[in-house]
Amino acid sequence: MTAFIRQEAMEKANEIRLKADEEFAIEKSKLVRQETASIDSSYEKKFKQASMSQQITRSTVSNKSRLRILSARQELLDRLFEDAGKKLGDVSKDKKKYQGILKNLILEGAYALNEDKLQVKVRKADTDVAKQAIEEAQKEYKGAVNKDVAITIDESDPLPSESSGGAIIVGTGGRIDINNTLEERLRLLESDALPSIRVTLFGENENRKFHD
Repeated sequence: MTAFIRQEAMEKANEIRLKADEEFAIEKSKLVRQETASIDSSYEKKFKQASMSQQITRSTVSNKSRLRILSARQELLDRLFEDAGKKLGDVSKDKKKYQGILKNLILEGAYALNEDKLQVKVRKADTDVAKQAIEEAQKEYKGAVNKDVAITIDESDPLPSESSGGAIIVGTGGRIDINNTLEERLRLLESDALPSIRVTLFGENENRKFHD
């Protein structure tokens, strides 16, 4: 009887041990899977963070490089127009060429204002060459629109002596004027022609979707 009880106890103990080992193996496997998943998740998170940081760094470097290029291009354009501004004073040195320029500037104002009487403001130093330019402009105007225009020089209010030249054409009793001084024409050129000058100097902008 004692042997039977001992045998049954040993079998029960063995059964309990086997069940405990099985449960331990299951829990161990579960813990290993959880830890593995946690490590994988942590690695994936860190990888994504590193990848995002790398993208931000590349984007920052690219933007800084692009801004440096744009800044250098703008400096070049600024110097270009600054140099052109310094050379404006040389335009009037060639009297014959300057007379033709004055004639065209005055004629442009006459067409725009379309009045019978106009006044022109020029530098005192340009009075003589302006008179000849006015004569040519009046003839060309009549030939183009088949009517006369009387253009006189406003000697009471000349352009400043430090001006590079050109003319201001005044109509409607002084209420309307067209600024065709060389400085103003250069300013307009800088504004209107800047896109085409950029293309000439630097080529088309590949990132630009729309054009003027």
